[in-house]
Amino acid sequence: MLSSPGGLEGPLWRSIAVFRFASLAYVGVLVLRDAHRYAHPLAAGGVLLVMLAWTGVTAAGYARPARRHWPLLLADLGVVMAIMLATPWVVGRAALAAGLPTLTVAWLAGPVLAWAVAGGRRWGAVAALVLSGVDLATRERIGQSSVTGVILLLLAGVVVGHVARLAVTAEQRLQRAVELEAATRERERLARDIHDSVLQVLAMVQRRGAYLDGEAGELARLAGEQEAALRALIGRAGAVPGGEGTERDLRDLLDRYSSATVEVAAPATPVRLPAEVAGELAAAVGAALDNVARHAGGRAWVLIEDEGETVTVSVRDEGPGIPEGRLAEAAAQGRLGVAQSIRGRVAELGGEVRIVSATGAGTEIELSVPRSGR
Repeated sequence: MLSSPGGLEGPLWRSIAVFRFASLAYVGVLVLRDAHRYAHPLAAGGVLLVMLAWTGVTAAGYARPARRHWPLLLADLGVVMAIMLATPWVVGRAALAAGLPTLTVAWLAGPVLAWAVAGGRRWGAVAALVLSGVDLATRERIGQSSVTGVILLLLAGVVVGHVARLAVTAEQRLQRAVELEAATRERERLARDIHDSVLQVLAMVQRRGAYLDGEAGELARLAGEQEAALRALIGRAGAVPGGEGTERDLRDLLDRYSSATVEVAAPATPVRLPAEVAGELAAAVGAALDNVARHAGGRAWVLIEDEGETVTVSVRDEGPGIPEGRLAEAAAQGRLGVAQSIRGRVAELGGEVRIVSATGAGTEIELSVPRSGR
């Protein structure tokens, strides 16, 4: 994967540009010192100008995140390879055999470092091996110094690539920490703005009107639902949701069902699942609560249990229970609410549903799914 733009990688790209200009200056010193021994001294000057121009092009190109992609990376590798292949003709094979350095010397490490920062250890190692192979092919004889140069180039690609990946990871974690801090501050701000007296009034209306009939009783029920929803909003306000196709906190999805008659109990820490899995599991829980409201009435309790490899959600009510054989009879009559909305959803996630019910003792529906969803 290509590197993400900006952030902590910026200093690495600037360091590569500084290295390339510094190594080019070293190449210039060597060319001035050894030009009289070259087979084509004037050509060496031309090659040096090409290297200077390309160093400027890469410095300007890599400075812009939008250009740190395949076209420039491949062109960088190709230009350096071309200069390396021209070395035997410019310097002369006799001069190389006598121990003169190649034209690129340390300058050839530029593309290796660029590939390492852009793609990590593997890309850095690939670029190092390609350029090392070309470098060895241009030499008349391969000695200990040549092998040492290959090892150093390979180590540079691997180490710099590893550091670059660490920088990206650190930047992502820092961004996450900033988002969580902002979420916490938002939750605290909401808790201050929505003074506790509002919640107290809603609770008082719900308690005093719970035993009244008619519109007063309905008003009390609605006040209780709004109190529960408001408390859930304050408790989760500012939470950082997962992006599309990533993970979601199951607690956030099930909190929407919290009301005066439905109590949701969840762990203190996030229960993260793949977004699709969390959505389907929440829909199955919603279907179970619909059945409670339709057939059982009264209160219901939702319990979320994070068991590591699996996540289990239990929906329990205090209704009359399900008579034996009632579910099979409903399925035979074409009423497939439990079979499709609950069992079907959970089965597609690779999980299972367990229903425990006794006449007059309520019903408990237990939905267990693997964390991976399959």
